[in-house]
Amino acid sequence: QVQPVESGGDSVQGGGSLKLSCTISGYSYMTNCLGWFRQAPGKEREGLATIYTLTGTPYYVESVKGRFTISQDSAKNTIYLEIHSLKPEDSAMYYCAAGWAGYPSRCDPTAKFDHWGQGTQVTVSS
Repeated sequence: QVQPVESGGDSVQGGGSLKLSCTISGYSYMTNCLGWFRQAPGKEREGLATIYTLTGTPYYVESVKGRFTISQDSAKNTIYLEIHSLKPEDSAMYYCAAGWAGYPSRCDPTAKFDHWGQGTQVTVSS
């Protein structure tokens, strides 16, 4: 059973940085697209960034380009999300998800994600 487990969420001051981690247990070759999403209270879940694990190809939604960085450590079955210049509007539950994409350009937040973590909370104060 593939199970993502997130960590690294915290309460931070605006302008700071955080690095979230997601370790995938039960990893399989059928989970080649890993992603980060977030959901704030009263808002819909928002896709942020994905990474195609076979090539390390990242994808970012336009709104996070330049501030968010997704990366992977394949040896540890772990992906990371670094967030810089944190803003209060970044406050949300951050989720990691594992899924499959046929090729790198299909690994984006609209890909089929079957396995979700429980989330890690990020709170940014002004």
